Amino acid sequence: MANIFDYLSWRGDLCLASVPFNPVDNIIFSQLSYLPLDGIVPGPDDNSKISITLAADIFTQKFSAGKYERFKEIIFKDDPDFIKALGASKRFGNCKLFGYVNNIDTVQEKQFSCLSIITDGGCFIVFRGTDANIVGWKEDFNMSFSDAVPAQLEAVNYLEKIAGIVKGPLRICGHSKGGNLAIYAAAFCSKKIRRRITDIYSNDAPGFNSRVIKSEGFNEIRERIHSFVPQSSVVGMLLEHGSNFSVVKSSKIGLLQHDLYSWEVTHNDMVRLDDITQSSRFLDKTLRGWIEELDYDQRQRFIEALFAILSASQAKNINELTGDWFKASARMIKSLGNIDEPTRRIIAKTLAALFRSARNNIDTLLKPKSKTT
Repeated sequence: MANIFDYLSWRGDLCLASVPFNPVDNIIFSQLSYLPLDGIVPGPDDNSKISITLAADIFTQKFSAGKYERFKEIIFKDDPDFIKALGASKRFGNCKLFGYVNNIDTVQEKQFSCLSIITDGGCFIVFRGTDANIVGWKEDFNMSFSDAVPAQLEAVNYLEKIAGIVKGPLRICGHSKGGNLAIYAAAFCSKKIRRRITDIYSNDAPGFNSRVIKSEGFNEIRERIHSFVPQSSVVGMLLEHGSNFSVVKSSKIGLLQHDLYSWEVTHNDMVRLDDITQSSRFLDKTLRGWIEELDYDQRQRFIEALFAILSASQAKNINELTGDWFKASARMIKSLGNIDEPTRRIIAKTLAALFRSARNNIDTLLKPKSKTT
């Protein structure tokens, strides 16, 4: 059950120039994007760059001192050890980081973060997935009814800005919402930049509505998309994808498989499986049926009601929500009494559609089916 830490041990002494980029390197860069690197990695308007080795040293020093406010944003407990191992490796240590952005906007309901990496093979643009901020989760849900959420539009602008700074081929990757942003940015950037993109890596990312899938830009990049999902994927089954995916073995179960640290790897690839599990197929068909039954207005009204209840917890991020779950729950339950009758009907109708879709697709749990796209 080897993971990316084992990979760094096996291949960390082999530079990218001698052993070309592979799918494991993609998830390593995707995981790196989750690190709170504010004040360490230069922003897109700064001409300077910093090596991963130096960034890791600064990060580790600040983390050890315990005086860096941003460390509260760490989502994965292994991240501090991960960046330290990354900085110590020959394969990644000399890679240059720049263009770091970490932008949370509650008014626009936007959570956007990314960075760029210069390697021997060109420039990699890496989009961060949803972090612990509740506004980021709200933005994810907004994808079900919106043609473009603010983070997607900013991803396009960011890609075009970086493409104007660096020369040569471009690769884009991301995990969770980051994978969605990678695909969206590639599909909706200018044609001139799109031609420079050699690969787009999407790791257990939610999909898009049908209008994005049918767009000219998406059709142009379709064959350059490399999508990966764990065998019991949940997030990666949301919405439409329009391209094939590869199934990766995870050492965890259920929703915990979303964690990239749980994905099993070999010396130059991830451990592949033939198909997703029946439970994942059931979830896929149930959610697709549910979404298709609701029009865009119903989706929006349900999501607004859901997050109005969640906002009553007064928590700004998931850590605050789970840290004092009893008080947060009490506030949310109290808020239910303030919901007007039309909103109650929307919630009831939407949940009824979900249960109906689950009932209609229950046979999927019993009857194996071929891989979906």
